[in-house]
Amino acid sequence: MDSHAETKDKRPRVFPITSGGRRVVLLTSDGVSIEAEQLPMRVPEQDVSGRPDRPGRPGRLAIVVAHGFTGALDRPAVRRVAAGFSAYGGVVTFSFRGHGGSGGRSTVGDLEVLDLDAVVRWARSLGYRRVATVGFSMGGSVVLRHAGGAGRGSGGSAQAPAEVDAVVSVSSPARWYYRGTAPMRRVHWAITRPAGRLVSRFGLKTRIQAGEWDPVPLSPVESVPYIAPTPLLIVHGDRDGYFPLDHPYSLAAAAGEGGAELWIERGFGHAENAAEPALLARLGDWLTERTAGIPGI
Repeated sequence: MDSHAETKDKRPRVFPITSGGRRVVLLTSDGVSIEAEQLPMRVPEQDVSGRPDRPGRPGRLAIVVAHGFTGALDRPAVRRVAAGFSAYGGVVTFSFRGHGGSGGRSTVGDLEVLDLDAVVRWARSLGYRRVATVGFSMGGSVVLRHAGGAGRGSGGSAQAPAEVDAVVSVSSPARWYYRGTAPMRRVHWAITRPAGRLVSRFGLKTRIQAGEWDPVPLSPVESVPYIAPTPLLIVHGDRDGYFPLDHPYSLAAAAGEGGAELWIERGFGHAENAAEPALLARLGDWLTERTAGIPGI
């Protein structure tokens, strides 16, 4: 797939499409329109002592959720994840290019770093002092590549990627072109074959760019060494049908000693569709703890 699309050094423009201004259309640095939505932090319930039952303060932390391949901000699983995280901060969801109401075509993890970057910048513009990214599957690979600055290069953009304060990657591949499981062989058929792209467009509402990557983007495992000192959590299920456990172990090893935390979740399947409330709560706690000591929180 061609990652040489013309880029311009400019801030993502915002076009409100709801009267409340919570859902917007952003313009990426390469000119693709991305739908995004902000969900404010839920006011914590009070316990009998009158103290909040959740740490953190509203307006300080934004959690940006990056969905998996064929997902979108209006998909039930993404909305459920957003609702769960809203107990810990404001939540920003969006649809990657080629997905949902966003423009363009999916490059399956390459130029999607520009989509995420536009959303992170929007979250900053809303007044959040700290921004964390949480990605699932394809989105998990994108948050790793974005936080690593695509090897501290531009990641396909004329501008340096926006900084984030914590990163969680769930069910991410470590390397490209993996076909070792039946689900991934089906994914590759959908991406590489005209018939597969047709099925994806009309059956899965996902528009995929034809052609090979040129050049091949830096892989997640190659990006991870550049993320430190930003806190990084890698989460993977021992029942993931797409990517076996050598993927998360490879990512953790690439981060180096102390560069990442690794959670291998017993009984957990794949990505946002399998994420239960208990796991989302633990992720929310982790994000709160890792950003609580940063000045301004």
